[in-house]
Amino acid sequence: MKMSLALAALATCLATPALAQSIAITGATLAIGDGSDPIQNGTVVITGGKVVAAGAGIAVPPGAKTIDASGKWVTPGLVSGYSHVGLVEVPAVKETNDTNARSPFSAAIDVAPAINPLANPIAISRTGGVTRAVVVPSTGSGIFAGQGAVVDLGADLNPITKARAFQYVEMGEEGAKDAGGSRAAAILTFKMMLREAQDYAKAPASYDGRSKDALLNRVDAQALVPVVTGAMPLMVHVESGRDILMILSLRQDFPALKLIIAGAAEGWMVAPQIAAAQVPVIASGLDDLPASFEKLAATQSNVGRMVKAGVAVSMGLLDDEGLQLRLATQQAGNMVALNKVPGATGLSWGQALRTITSAPAEAMGLGDRIGSLKAGKAGDVVIWDGDPLEMTSAPVAVWIDGVAQPLDNRQTKLRDRYATPTEGALPKAYEW
Repeated sequence: MKMSLALAALATCLATPALAQSIAITGATLAIGDGSDPIQNGTVVITGGKVVAAGAGIAVPPGAKTIDASGKWVTPGLVSGYSHVGLVEVPAVKETNDTNARSPFSAAIDVAPAINPLANPIAISRTGGVTRAVVVPSTGSGIFAGQGAVVDLGADLNPITKARAFQYVEMGEEGAKDAGGSRAAAILTFKMMLREAQDYAKAPASYDGRSKDALLNRVDAQALVPVVTGAMPLMVHVESGRDILMILSLRQDFPALKLIIAGAAEGWMVAPQIAAAQVPVIASGLDDLPASFEKLAATQSNVGRMVKAGVAVSMGLLDDEGLQLRLATQQAGNMVALNKVPGATGLSWGQALRTITSAPAEAMGLGDRIGSLKAGKAGDVVIWDGDPLEMTSAPVAVWIDGVAQPLDNRQTKLRDRYATPTEGALPKAYEW
């Protein structure tokens, strides 16, 4: 049976027990999200909330809800590699901002309980085709900010895909400021904190954490044990080439560190070293100006050059308050357009889409669960009315874990409300 996109989405939302029923999206230009080129006349089949097949020549299961997506594009849901979504509603209003805190705790802070699935930026990002996001805390009283999470942007009250997904630390200019004023202080503080975590791991009962010489209280020391043992990734924010090399060298003292570099505006300068260390990078695709001294060599070719050198690069919103996740398609689209700029280094269409789908999933250790339309992955699927990396295209249907999602938000409701205003007994603002 064939259905329109709108009816199919509504039917899937209303059919509570229908997750077991298959959904087949047919006739689309299909992008798997693994870096490969788009497939013409492709089909995606979702059953039980997971992708069971995607590609050309896929048979539609008997009894499946069939959605004709001819003339449209289908991709995996977008994954933002860096954001503050769910932690903040209005950045300037402190009551809605849970990104950081002046607290006796640092590394032990877990952002997951503070994620607000009803925050407006979540619905706005979902409307833009973003279905998962890496949520990063900000530092408050030291170089360690706490434990970030991976969330889904579904219209429900259960947003957490993975809590305590990584530990976050500021180095570079921001880390120097948090450590007292210099990079040397930040590096020493970092090393001493990790050594205290190692001491805690060896003898938890005897670790005090209260003496004037201790840099970590017991709770923070315990939280850093998975970092020093390699059980939890450590996301380090650095931008300059020299700071990146310094971070890579930390493995000489702490060989178990599972590093993720965030920022890396000058990553292209040391791309061979990053690739050799097999450290994934989360960068901003729109960072192309020397906005600070640690970004003097910033260029929009940064991502393309790192990928060309063999670095696993994801893209996220390290700037712009980390809330406008819908800019992911602009970030990726710019990488494709750079191929037409003389002297610039861009990405192929498939490579660009990978930086906002499977690459961030893999960086978070979730590549087996989300980020592409390969069999067994979560049923995060988006139907677009055109090429998703073109600014004029938009989603017409979104599924998360096989559940169709609403595509309205506060902005669209206000648009529709005031698009054709009419006279009434009261001003429009009073009519609900």
